[in-house]
Amino acid sequence: MDYKNFQTFTAKQTGGILTIDINFGPVNVQGQEMLADLSSLCLRLERDRSVKVVVFESSNPDYWVCHYDTNLLRDMSIEAVPRNEVQLLDLQAVLERLSKVPQATIAKIEGFARGGGHEMALALDMRFAARGRAKFMQMEVGMGILPCGGGASRMARQAGLGKALEIILGARDWDADEAEKFGTINKALDADEIGPYVNALAERISKFPADSIAASKRAVYASIDLPIKEALKEEAYQLFQATSRTPAVKRFQYADDNGAQFDHNNQKNWEQMVMDIQEVN
Repeated sequence: MDYKNFQTFTAKQTGGILTIDINFGPVNVQGQEMLADLSSLCLRLERDRSVKVVVFESSNPDYWVCHYDTNLLRDMSIEAVPRNEVQLLDLQAVLERLSKVPQATIAKIEGFARGGGHEMALALDMRFAARGRAKFMQMEVGMGILPCGGGASRMARQAGLGKALEIILGARDWDADEAEKFGTINKALDADEIGPYVNALAERISKFPADSIAASKRAVYASIDLPIKEALKEEAYQLFQATSRTPAVKRFQYADDNGAQFDHNNQKNWEQMVMDIQEVN
């Protein structure tokens, strides 16, 4: 797959990992150019089984994605739109599509991610942030609106109701350690640790079958919105989607033939075994 001709970032594939380097000077603003690039990226990822992990980082030392372009907000309707006439905003639609790509997506945040930039991070599967460099904020309520790139919708799913409202209504900066406590990121890391940590995680995930990654994503995301009984049915459905496309049965047979599950040393070394068994296809 060709990952070229983007305006706001570059893309480089190494094995099963695609690294997106955001660099749209001076502040990595999230305007129509970035939304167009993200839509184009999603179209390609949806068709590509060779990429299993996508890491979003920025080579701008101060900014991951600063916020949504305010020029695009000046022409909003000042009349209340009836509920039955409301359509998804461009930012909502693009970030929702990004959240549904079959690959595992990771935000490696080493600069400011405010407003729509933070909402873009929330639309990805996992988020890691560098201490002393990452800064987050949802400033919209102070401007007279609300987070409208999925922020109001995804925040409580990550942080819970009380923390989500503190973040949205407080409209203040918070750092990587606070973000970890809030639950809006997976982990805060020192600046010299974030690269190796994210690289190791991406490399590990990239060794696993593309279809089991995609099925796991679908099951986990469905669980947020479904009652537990329906979520369990979805989990079972996605299980068979995976087994029909991956060497899962061969791998279980291999383990059974070798008596692996009954060996004490094997039970102590599953972390490595799950990598070794990738050779069985």
